[in-house]
Amino acid sequence: MSSVWRAVWPPCAVVLVILALWEAVVAFGGVNAIILPPPSAIAASLASMVTEPFFWEAARATMTETLAGFLIGIVTAWVLGTLLGMSDLARRALYPIVVAFQITPRIAFAPIFLTWFGFGLESKIVMAATICFFPLLLNVLVGMETVDRDARTLMRSFGAGRWQEYRELTLPASLPLILAGIKNAVTLALIGAIVAEFVGASVGMGVLSKTFSFQLDVASSFAVIIALMFFGLVLYGVVELMDKKLVYWRDRS
Repeated sequence: MSSVWRAVWPPCAVVLVILALWEAVVAFGGVNAIILPPPSAIAASLASMVTEPFFWEAARATMTETLAGFLIGIVTAWVLGTLLGMSDLARRALYPIVVAFQITPRIAFAPIFLTWFGFGLESKIVMAATICFFPLLLNVLVGMETVDRDARTLMRSFGAGRWQEYRELTLPASLPLILAGIKNAVTLALIGAIVAEFVGASVGMGVLSKTFSFQLDVASSFAVIIALMFFGLVLYGVVELMDKKLVYWRDRS
């Protein structure tokens, strides 16, 4: 049995059992199929939906918002986190503010961003970037704090400059935590884009979900959720693959 199959079959088996029970409960348990559609109806709705141009237009808008917000969020968080980690004064001055924003429900900013940036992609990109920025920033700071002090002192005793120390010691040591934050950030970016679409948008997967809910088309609403789950898994899988390639020594150890 291959390692891939050993990793895949347990969750697949659980999902199949849940789907079978779900189908049986709706079919024989007297559950209203309009309120809780069976998996077969959801699958049929999804199969029909993916053949329609409006689905791919919505998916393209949401993925554009997600990827743009994700890239902006991780670049700014990484750069700012690195600068704060290398300056004790800046860290003492700004860290409490970072924590305050981290514990603030950033979804509450969605209406404000809509007012500032309008109903287009811009407000959704800003929301996606904001919602994934602060968790990654904290991961960068914590990762830089995990660097062995003796190793840092040794490098400095050999005349290593600040950026050489960062490149050869701090970055490799903090990379596992940073990449863990990036994996979290990519899922948060998708959530941020969808929430912003709920607040106000003319196109997007969030708009589709809201429209189907207003129409009491629960099967199609579930189909949108399944599609979003697939998109999220693809994004997470790409970052997971990047994690394994960049932090190769973790698997060896």
